[in-house]
Amino acid sequence: MSTALETEEQQALRAAVAALGKRYGRDYMTSVVRDGAHPRELWTEAAKLGYLGVNLPEEYGGGGGGMAELSIVLEELGAAGSPLLMMIVSPAICGTVIARFGTDTQKQQWLPGLADGTLTMAFGITEPDAGSNSHRITTTARRDGGDWLLTGRKVFVSGVDIADATLIVGRTEDARTGRLKPCLFIVPRDAPGFRRSQIDMELQAPEKQFELVLDDVRLPADGLVGDEDAGLLQLFAGLNPERIMTAAFALGMGRYALGRAVEYARTRQVWKEPIGSHQAIAHPLAQAHIELELARLMMQKAARLYDEGDDIGAGEAANMAKYAAAEACVKAVDQAVHTLGGNGLTREYGIASLITAARVARIAPVSREMILNYVSHQSLGLPKSY
Repeated sequence: MSTALETEEQQALRAAVAALGKRYGRDYMTSVVRDGAHPRELWTEAAKLGYLGVNLPEEYGGGGGGMAELSIVLEELGAAGSPLLMMIVSPAICGTVIARFGTDTQKQQWLPGLADGTLTMAFGITEPDAGSNSHRITTTARRDGGDWLLTGRKVFVSGVDIADATLIVGRTEDARTGRLKPCLFIVPRDAPGFRRSQIDMELQAPEKQFELVLDDVRLPADGLVGDEDAGLLQLFAGLNPERIMTAAFALGMGRYALGRAVEYARTRQVWKEPIGSHQAIAHPLAQAHIELELARLMMQKAARLYDEGDDIGAGEAANMAKYAAAEACVKAVDQAVHTLGGNGLTREYGIASLITAARVARIAPVSREMILNYVSHQSLGLPKSY
C-alpha cells in the first residue's frame, strides 16, 4: 500500500493506529458482539492516544487535524478487524458541526469530551417516511417562550444507548416565508419525552440501531446549534465528513477481508502449488486490491478538499469516495469468502459476517442510487428525475 501522498505525520499516525488495531483485532470485536457489549476498551485507549479527537480544534483538546487524519484512524482500525462505527457519528459529524457552528458555550460543553472520548453523541436524520428525501423530514421544532419544543420520529440511529446526547435534524418555520427549514438540535439522552427502542438487525456489530420518538421534547434556547438560518449549511457540513468516514469504514473492512484471503491463498495447498498461484484465484484478488486503492485516492481527495474549506468540491468527491469504497468493499468481501470456499462461511475465519456488514456502506448514510443521482445532475448537468 502506497502512502506517498500523505505527510510524514499522517504516515506516522497510520502506523501507530495500525499497531493499536493489531493489539485488539477481529477476535476482540467478535467477543464484544457476542457479549452484547460495546468496544469501550478500544474506544477509551484510542481516545487517550488522541486518535478520536484528531480532527477537533486544539483549543478544545483535539488534535487540530482534519478529516484526512480522522479517516486514517478509522480505516486502519477497520483494516485490523476492529472498526469503531461511532467515530463516523461522534467526532466526525457532531464534533465537526459543533466546532464549525456551535456557540462558545456548546463548544466548551461538548468538544473536550468528544475529543477525549468521555462524551459520545449520536446523530438522527433518517425518518420512517422520509428515507433519502430530507425535504420530507417531519420532525419539527416550535418556539415556546424562550424554549424549543421538538416533536417527531427518527429511525436507524446508531449508538443512542451509549450516547450522552443525540444531534437531531429537525425543521422550523421561517417567519418570513412560512416554509420549513432544517435546524440541528442537541437532545440530551435523559430529556423528558425522548424515547428509544432498539431495532432488531441481522448485522453482527456492537453498535445497536434505534428508533426514536420525540414527544414535545423541551429544549432551552441553546439546544439549537448555531444560527437558525444556517441550518442547511450546517447540515451539509456534517454530511460530507459522514460520507468520507463511511468510505474509510468500507476501505478498512475491504482491506481486512482481502488480507485474510491473500494469507489463505498463499498457504492453502490442494494440488502441488498454493491456490494463490492460480490466476483464477490471484487475479480477482489483485482486482479487489486495485479497486480499494482507487477508492482511497478519492477519499483522500475528498478529505483534502473538505479540510481546505471547499465544501462544494468536497461534496462531489465525498459522494464519489463513499460510492467507490462501498463497491470495492463489497467485491473484496465477496472475493474473500469465495477464496476461502467453505471456510469462508465458518465462524472460525470470521469473514461471513462481513457479507452483511459490507452492504451497510452501499446503503448508508445514502444509497448508491442517490449518489448516482447526485453525480448525474450535479457533475454532469443532466436533468433531475425527481
